[in-house]
Amino acid sequence: MKPATIAFVLLFSLLAVSSSTAEKFDFFYLVQQWPGSFCDTRQGCCFPDTGKPAADFGIHGMWPNYANCRRGVHHQQEDLAGTMLGDDVAAVFSAAGAVGRRGKCWPEYCDDGNALTPWAIRDLVKSLDQSWPTLSCKGGGRSFEFWSYEWKKHGTCSNLEQHDYFARALALKAAHNLTAILAGAGIVPSDTETYSLSSVSDAIAQATGHTANLECNRDGNGEAQLFQVYQCVDKEGKQLIDCPLSMPTKCGGDSIKLPVF
Repeated sequence: MKPATIAFVLLFSLLAVSSSTAEKFDFFYLVQQWPGSFCDTRQGCCFPDTGKPAADFGIHGMWPNYANCRRGVHHQQEDLAGTMLGDDVAAVFSAAGAVGRRGKCWPEYCDDGNALTPWAIRDLVKSLDQSWPTLSCKGGGRSFEFWSYEWKKHGTCSNLEQHDYFARALALKAAHNLTAILAGAGIVPSDTETYSLSSVSDAIAQATGHTANLECNRDGNGEAQLFQVYQCVDKEGKQLIDCPLSMPTKCGGDSIKLPVF
């Protein structure tokens, strides 16, 4: 067998092994968003076809994440192709998508052929409508399109089956009700009150036993408001953990709002 042929065979074998192994990541972000902050922007929001959601934190997604940013599978396999076949041939494989996907600080789109099916989550739909509603004006208010997108981008990298991915996110939300946690600390939706970012962070840490990351956005007047809470979860998607990474809050200070929804 010619050396070039051997190289091709070895390359395709390695690519197949890489694509079939479990996705490697370090933790999940369970991301929940406050609907009042989603809607109280210049862009606004649209309610799902099931009607206006409750004034409660809603799930945005459960996202596999790396503790340290790394070169993605795509670049690692490009390097391999370049070493074995030469840069020109490797470029052809890259352009054709034969060397896998590109990672960032998280894996994404790990199996485009594994589309979410309604049957897989048929017993969860009522809970998903309540706890994971879409507020985007894209998609015609159909939450299933939102869930499908989250599954395709993040869930396919979770090493979980479709049902388990959504069921575990729902269970975590139910076990640690952020709306109730904040209310217990005197942090309730208001059109006039402001709260310190540190009081929100402390309330969540005291109630759950674990730190979380917070993210703000801006209302129509440019004021900072609590938008999303990033709780960190173990790789099985079952238990909260302390967040191994900090992230920019985008709050611009310690004073934030929690707008009425």
